[in-house]
Amino acid sequence: MAEIPATPQPTPNNRPIAGALWMLATGFSFVAVTAIVKHGAQDLPAAQSAFLRYVLGLVFLLPMIGPMRRARLTPRQLRLFTMRGAAHTIGVILWFYAMTRITIAEVTAMNYMTPIYITLGAAVFLGERLAVRRIIAILLAFAGALIILRPGIREITDGHIGMIGTAIFFAVSYLTAKRMADEVNALVVVGMLSITVTIGLAPFAFAVWRTPTPEELFWMFLVALFATLGHYTMTRAFAVAPVTVTQPITFLQLLWSVLLGALFFGEPADIWVILGGTVILGSATFITIREAMLKRRTRSSAANGEPAEFGSEPQTKPQIP
Repeated sequence: MAEIPATPQPTPNNRPIAGALWMLATGFSFVAVTAIVKHGAQDLPAAQSAFLRYVLGLVFLLPMIGPMRRARLTPRQLRLFTMRGAAHTIGVILWFYAMTRITIAEVTAMNYMTPIYITLGAAVFLGERLAVRRIIAILLAFAGALIILRPGIREITDGHIGMIGTAIFFAVSYLTAKRMADEVNALVVVGMLSITVTIGLAPFAFAVWRTPTPEELFWMFLVALFATLGHYTMTRAFAVAPVTVTQPITFLQLLWSVLLGALFFGEPADIWVILGGTVILGSATFITIREAMLKRRTRSSAANGEPAEFGSEPQTKPQIP
C-alpha cells in the first residue's frame, strides 16, 4: 500500500499571517508609547520622564535576573554594556524631548532613520561592506529626511535636531547590542540595557526633578508596559515570519501616527512628512530584505561547503525607548 504523504506543516519562520498580526500589535504598542508620552509627560522634564519610564519598567526585569546572575560578565563585556547604556541614555532623553516638541508623525518618520545609521555604523566601525545598492538606499533615506525637514523652506526646531540625535545614538546602542548578542544570552542583553539606562538617567533626572503627580506616574507606567509589550510582540513577529512579511507592516505606524496626531492632538496631517517617511522606510525595507537574502545565501553556502558572501543580519527594527 502506498504511503500517504503527510500534510505539510508551516515552518516556525514561515507563518505570515501570525507574523503580520504580531507586527500589527507591535505597531499599536509603539504608537501607544508615543501618544501616552505626548499626553502624559508634556509637563515633565524629558530626563525625568525617561527615568520614570525605566524605573517603573524594572518590574519587567524579574525574568532576566537568573540569566544575568549566571552570565559571569567579563570586564570587557561590562565596558561594552556601559558604553551601550550611555548611548541609549542620551538617545532616550532626546526622544522624550522631541516627543513634546514636534508632531507624532514627525517623530515616527524620523525614527525610521535609525537602521540607516546602523548600516553606516556597521560599515565604519565593524568593517561591513557597503554595496552600491545599499549606498543608493542610504542616499534615498537621507533624501527622505530632507523632505521631512525641508531646510530653508521651514524652521528646523530643536525637536527635529533631537530626533536626529535620537536615531544616531540608538544606532550606536543597537550596534553594541549586535556584538554582545553573539557572546551572551539575549535576556542578559535586554536586562543590562534596562539597568545601565536607569542608572545613566538618574543624575539627569534628579538635576531637574519635580515631584510627579499620581496621574503622571500612571502614564509613565503605561509607557513602560507598552514599550515592553512592543518589544515582545516584535520579537515574536520576527520569529514566525520572514522580514518580507513583517517589514512592510512597519509603514502602518506612520499612518497611525498621522491619524492619532490629527484626531487627538490637533496636529495637521503633513503630506511632506508622510512622503519623506515613506521614502525612508522604503530604503530601510530594501536594506532589510537584501540583508535577509544575503543571510540565507550565507547559510546555504556554509551548508554546501562553499565560500559565503558576506552579509550582516537584518537591521531594520523599530526603535523605541
